[in-house]
Amino acid sequence: MTRNPPPIDPPAPAAIEVRGVHKRYGALHAVDGIDLRIERGEILGLIGHNGAGKSTLFKMVLGLTPATAGDIRVGGTSVQGRDFRTARRHLGYLPENVVLYDNLNGLETLQFFARLKGAPQAQCAALLEQVGLTHAGRRAVREYSKGMRQRLGFAQALLGDPQVLLLDEPTNGLDPQAIRDFYATLRSLQSRGVTIVITSHILAELQERVDRLAILAAGKLQALGSVQALRDQAHMPLTIELALDDADIPTAVLALAPLQGVTATAHAGGLTAICPRDAKMAVLGALAPLGTRLLDVQIHEPSLEDVYFGLRDQ
Repeated sequence: MTRNPPPIDPPAPAAIEVRGVHKRYGALHAVDGIDLRIERGEILGLIGHNGAGKSTLFKMVLGLTPATAGDIRVGGTSVQGRDFRTARRHLGYLPENVVLYDNLNGLETLQFFARLKGAPQAQCAALLEQVGLTHAGRRAVREYSKGMRQRLGFAQALLGDPQVLLLDEPTNGLDPQAIRDFYATLRSLQSRGVTIVITSHILAELQERVDRLAILAAGKLQALGSVQALRDQAHMPLTIELALDDADIPTAVLALAPLQGVTATAHAGGLTAICPRDAKMAVLGALAPLGTRLLDVQIHEPSLEDVYFGLRDQ
């Protein structure tokens, strides 16, 4: 007797799925045919110049601005569908410019937003503590610094234990310790399955803190992948710094001269070699005969800023 195989459960829907989305404002094409799938529990960095379409895309994901064409789904629910009002309660949003009521204090501000979102009032004091504002909870918001306002805005975004967080330039005004604490909070949220999309103009800040990056330019998705994948895609060269006694520099220059695409520039204390990514081992092999006369080697990958401009301008 032949047994039927057990049914295969359909894959879980993506946290956010953007399919062929366009947004036009008259002649302006703010978002131009974007396809993007963001998995549950992923931290995605969304980067691009001012006017690239980042904030517009956020507003469409939130259901605040309808797409001109295409479809956006959050957790499998269409943002234009009847059920999205309920699904939106599981979204947290921190806009680039946080607008708060100056006559309320920090705790009252969170209590106000909790009522709007249907979140438990009991969360408010705990969130103030989480963002380091317990000491200022009874102070009027008009007395808050820019960094304190930013932290209060972040606490607002965390109300209701959202499963998806959209954070637009969230570290504006934060000091280095607050930035470190902020990203530690994001990692803790990610470990609980929260999906996070974050924009920042400080590219070095995102470089080691996101799972993937999406580069927008003129409303289009220019590139998508991990930092290393984008480095490979951009075909940007490596920089190799070699420390040598001055007497050994000519020998090193001669050793590298036959390698195609490799340029070596001598300077006091060594030389700098610029080489294609696939020539790294050839460079090191050519230098091997120097043995211990090669005092130090440092290999520098292109920075995220280099990669961004390299891909954006392709």
